[in-house]
Amino acid sequence: MLDFFISPALAEGGAPAGGGIAQIVMLVGFVLIFYFLLWRPQAKRAKQHKQLVSGLSKGDEIVIGGGMLGRVTKVGDEFLTMEIAEGTEVNVQKNAVAAVLPKGTLKSI
Repeated sequence: MLDFFISPALAEGGAPAGGGIAQIVMLVGFVLIFYFLLWRPQAKRAKQHKQLVSGLSKGDEIVIGGGMLGRVTKVGDEFLTMEIAEGTEVNVQKNAVAAVLPKGTLKSI
């Protein structure tokens, strides 16, 4: 009765041969590309940063994420104390450390 509102579905032939296998191969390809371009490099960077943070010791010259330079004076479990000027110390989370500088860098700046 209301057939004029709904167009009848006209089926064309069946699915193309090998269509399911091609979709699976494409999905596996996308997963591999995603793994090698995103997951793996991110995991490597996280591992390097974890090693950097765990290797901090008193006297290291560091840069934190905000760009502040200083020398480590005290190291705790989660925080460290950083001397940014003579007599001025700041408490910083260990995870905020972006890089360890070579010794003597602060004197040359």
